[in-house]
Amino acid sequence: MTDVKAVIIGAGMGGLSAAIALKQLGIDVAVYEQVTENKPVGAAISVWSNGVKCLNHLGLEAQTAAIGGIVDSMSYVDAFTGGTMCRFGMQPLIDEVGQRPYPVARAELQLMLMNAFGYDDIQFGKKMVSVSDGPDAATVEFDDGTTDCADFVIGADGARSLTRDYVLGHEVTRRYAGYVNFNGLVDVDEEIGPATEWTTYVGDHKRVSVMPIAGNRFYFFFDVPMLQGKPYERGTAREVLAKEFADWAPGVHKLIAALDPATTNRVEILDLDPFDTWVAGRVALLGDAAHNTTPDIGQGGCSAMEDAVALQFSLRDHPDDVHAALAAYQAARTERARELVLRARKRCDVTHGKDPEKTAAWYDELRTEDGTNIIRGIVSNIVGGPLT
Repeated sequence: MTDVKAVIIGAGMGGLSAAIALKQLGIDVAVYEQVTENKPVGAAISVWSNGVKCLNHLGLEAQTAAIGGIVDSMSYVDAFTGGTMCRFGMQPLIDEVGQRPYPVARAELQLMLMNAFGYDDIQFGKKMVSVSDGPDAATVEFDDGTTDCADFVIGADGARSLTRDYVLGHEVTRRYAGYVNFNGLVDVDEEIGPATEWTTYVGDHKRVSVMPIAGNRFYFFFDVPMLQGKPYERGTAREVLAKEFADWAPGVHKLIAALDPATTNRVEILDLDPFDTWVAGRVALLGDAAHNTTPDIGQGGCSAMEDAVALQFSLRDHPDDVHAALAAYQAARTERARELVLRARKRCDVTHGKDPEKTAAWYDELRTEDGTNIIRGIVSNIVGGPLT
């Protein structure tokens, strides 16, 4: 497909995965990113086995393993007593799906993808202001007055996607999921949690979690149900969290003391109601632009990587017909993405006390869990994509 050109708007995980996948087909790929430098939002991400398989498919197996943390077990801990509610190994999951998952630092994952595509080939500081379809090409225009044309355009321009507005013909409003997530990186401390374990403290409809990433570090996050738009001054995370988790177990207080308030992120969690129209002519959506998802099942980034591989397969199977290829891509992805968005939303509601009785019942279940049900649920999220 060396005579085909693609424009990709957005150099995040989804956009770059797609760029690498399309280059593997010989497509001429131009990547445009509105920020002027690589500054990923959020500290780290869980790349579950389906996402890892996508990265492996893109030729990044060794690089991904090098930046990934080793999670040999999972545990849930009582928020107030610090007692273990359940603990179980991850090997049954790995055996069933055939791939170890990896928590990774976002900055390191982003840089890996940028280097794999060609860092110097990414055009930074290019904010798209319009996109349009035509009989022979799609055209994008940037705020500096420049334009580019291609056989097709992929809008991987995130949760506030301008491309989505064009594809749907109208703007959509994201839904507040009801909680705020504080996240960052700290050095591993086994008074907080074991060095090779994903440890999650739960109670009072809140959640505190640490998981290992490469470099002897924990990725941490705190989930706090609160009203949207509550004022927050950056750099005050320690004070806010100390108040919110005042009566929690010593491990949580150790984590609060260890975090760096200057680099701790605070994110209001939102998602989008699923929709099935991802393509308009030669313009298609990918990643958060198509399926903005809460992080409650760790599938947002993985789903974007699945999009990239599915797009590659569709173009491979329809090399002479862009419209047929994009239609096949849409058909391959919308139901799968919808399912993950709604699963994450359901998990979010149980975790964060939308129905307090259901949340209390979940806590009771955790105290009798041997890992079987939790692993079954994770496996059901992992399978169903283009490589699983």
